[in-house]
Amino acid sequence: MSNNFRSNAEIIVKANVSGEIFECKEGLSFWGGVDPSTGCIVDVHHINHGNSLVGKLVLMPTSRGSCSGSGVLLQLVQNGLAPKALIFHEEEEILTLGAIVSDQLFNKKVAILRVSKDIYSDLAMADKAEIFENTLVCGSKTIKLWGLDTETLNLKSTDRRMLNGDQGAANKIAMEAICKMAAVQSANELIDVTKGHIDGCILAHDANLIFAEKMYKLGANVSIPTTINAISVNRNNWENQGVEPDFGNKASRLADAYEKMGAHPTYTCAPYLLEDKPQRDEVIGWSESNAVIYANSILGAKTQKHPDYLDLFIAMTGRAPKAGVYLTENRIPKIEISVHLPTDFDDSIWPMLGWLIGDLSPNKIPLVTGLEMTSPSDDDLKALCAAFGTTSAAPMLHINGHTPGKVYSIPSNLKNFNITKQHLAKLWNKFNYADLRVDLVAIGSPHASLKECESFVKFFDGKNCNPTVKTIITIGRDILSKAKNEGLVEKLNSSGVQIISDICWCSITEPIFPPEASVIMTNSGKYAHYAHGLTGRKTRFGSLKDCALAAQSGWAKSEVPEWLSN
Repeated sequence: MSNNFRSNAEIIVKANVSGEIFECKEGLSFWGGVDPSTGCIVDVHHINHGNSLVGKLVLMPTSRGSCSGSGVLLQLVQNGLAPKALIFHEEEEILTLGAIVSDQLFNKKVAILRVSKDIYSDLAMADKAEIFENTLVCGSKTIKLWGLDTETLNLKSTDRRMLNGDQGAANKIAMEAICKMAAVQSANELIDVTKGHIDGCILAHDANLIFAEKMYKLGANVSIPTTINAISVNRNNWENQGVEPDFGNKASRLADAYEKMGAHPTYTCAPYLLEDKPQRDEVIGWSESNAVIYANSILGAKTQKHPDYLDLFIAMTGRAPKAGVYLTENRIPKIEISVHLPTDFDDSIWPMLGWLIGDLSPNKIPLVTGLEMTSPSDDDLKALCAAFGTTSAAPMLHINGHTPGKVYSIPSNLKNFNITKQHLAKLWNKFNYADLRVDLVAIGSPHASLKECESFVKFFDGKNCNPTVKTIITIGRDILSKAKNEGLVEKLNSSGVQIISDICWCSITEPIFPPEASVIMTNSGKYAHYAHGLTGRKTRFGSLKDCALAAQSGWAKSEVPEWLSN
């Protein structure tokens, strides 16, 4: 991404602040990466792990990872633990939107600046800075800050009626935020979208509930078919699962708010598994990072990686900024990543590849080569996309020979990176840092497919879970219904495997998450990345079959898989 803005220093959310400068050396996902109750970085894979962001003027190239980072920032603001300012030198939308909502709905401010690389470098060398009115003061330098230009945006008459408040307070707020984000993205106009997906429905903190109920009371209603992401409780059964009533009721209220606003209670983080999934070239407005990446990359639909809260605004108005990967020219790969495959491998390679590809392309759309002769399944691609979204801010990737819009002639000017067996082995060790004794097997991040349920039954082959191991598969309601009809749920239950709908591993809390569990075994690169920051537990990682065997024995493999060690 380039510094495509009007000046060398732009102020997007205004606030008069001063304080200590803290530089994040690389992008950070606030979701799973920052504890909203302390303001500290908890992502164990991040170079600044353990540092506090509270009250700092935080420099960061851009954010990365989950769309839910906007909600984490809003909660930090509510708790009085937010940075005073966030200063980027690349395009950034997730935390920017969180700050816009905090200012717009709650009159609580976090300054958001986007500056040139030169100014960013000067700030990184300084100890303190001050932002006052339209100026940035750093040492002896005083830099003029330009405000957002929303006046030149080409709007339809219906957009202007919403912006003027003619269609109610909620639509006015929604359109104001969309227009500000359009200016942030250098869009000249808005685009119609046909489907929405709401991500901010997890009760990771009270901010999501406060936002949703406030919007509902203001009269918010969706205007396009809109699905709901996984939530924080098993919607119809949480009272029988030991969930604390206050938490269960709040989580239900959050789900209720979005249902009342007209969203469909699908409760899945994998909406691309639904029957009514987007078609190629369909223009949609989704949030949830793994779903956005899958929709763009595998289905060939078109959606930006919309931050939480903006997803509701888009669903309400049916409009989004015409920018980013909505535009064909912005879907072109910027770097090439060549994969040098081992002679043999199992399904654990796909999430590891996704993580490594994202790590090498933290903010650029990559073209992945070297996989042309492979036959990845839909589940393999699901796992790859989800893991890619943990380490990259990019909303999509190209896999040569597999994804829509196949690229067979590799542009000669692309910078090239390589992924070798050695890189995969190093990452396997990075993911497998816990003791070998497994307490919990976690499948379904993103939600498990019908095929994954079938495979898990096959790997159990009538055997039972070890009594010391809790094994849970999280799943969407649509897939759960199909799994019941095919007898898969009964077979899994008889082996001691628990199937839970509506929630996923990014939203599970105690007691559904076993309080006594200290080591998690998972086949998900996404959960292997986020688990420690979300739960404080350590992980083991492997294939779906490895997970099934660990569930039966209580132990993970001690050695690197044979296909990586040869």
